[in-house]
Amino acid sequence: LDELTFMLESGSDRIGALDFQMSATVYTPRQTEQAQLEELLESAERVEHGVPLSPDLDRALNHGSTIGGARPKALITAPDRKFIAKFSASNDTYSVVKGEFVAMTLAKLVGLDVALVRMERASGKAALLVERFDRTQTDAGWTRRSIVSALTLEGLHELSGHHAGYDTLAEIIRSRFVNPAATLRELYSRMVFNVLVGNTDDHARNHAAFWDGERLSLTPAYDICPQARNSRERNQAIAIHTTERRSQLAHCLAASPAFHLREEHALGIMTAQIRCIRLNWQSVCDSASLTQTDRDFFWRRQFLNPYALEGMEEPLASALDGL
Repeated sequence: LDELTFMLESGSDRIGALDFQMSATVYTPRQTEQAQLEELLESAERVEHGVPLSPDLDRALNHGSTIGGARPKALITAPDRKFIAKFSASNDTYSVVKGEFVAMTLAKLVGLDVALVRMERASGKAALLVERFDRTQTDAGWTRRSIVSALTLEGLHELSGHHAGYDTLAEIIRSRFVNPAATLRELYSRMVFNVLVGNTDDHARNHAAFWDGERLSLTPAYDICPQARNSRERNQAIAIHTTERRSQLAHCLAASPAFHLREEHALGIMTAQIRCIRLNWQSVCDSASLTQTDRDFFWRRQFLNPYALEGMEEPLASALDGL
């Protein structure tokens, strides 16, 4: 499928402000079909098993194809809000959508600016609803907000996204963003949190900024999803400091000058996040109805994995005591 066909045939309610039309004067939205959450969950399961869908459900589920990502998704519109629905898959070996809910909820609790999330159950299955921050309901109807990804900000092609880095994004923030000092602290805090919760899928498309035609400002964080690990060592998708991408707080500390943070401030962010994760772990897992098996799977594997903390035992001793 060539790019032009995809842009002209895929759904109009894609992420961000852009849409593509055949006409320069007449706007005709595409793929506006809506379905109930239960129907979408059933459709996602049928697609996994190769079972044909009805035309309406096929269009409603495939409406989510404009979002991207590996998991089955759909776009849902409520009277005053819009959501991205993420579904569990039959071949999941652990509760992926619940893991993302736990990480996103903890991110909010540690003080990060994150997209609002909630868990829903339909047809006996879990679904994660993520509130869209690129749409606003007004008296005149829905309005769109322009968004640019870090891939675009760093001037990289999709195939060279592995060259992106947090410190490069920090440099762009210093020169082009509103409120650069606060934004640098927010991005640094997100980087630290990604390491602490095992989110190694922090590629350049998973960071973005609002663009109003004159100014850039960081969007809420999204897609903070702990990833399964099969070895002791892990790497972030983009570099933490220069070319260093190993998922360790020690490297986050080394990167702190790029974010205009003194060492004591960087350690303060790490300490506060570790304490908050430990304090709220069980209650957030309870709110997700996470089984003990899944809690054991996540804890000290994705969340607060010892590898992430190596070399930081002394400066973070107060937060790690008894862990």
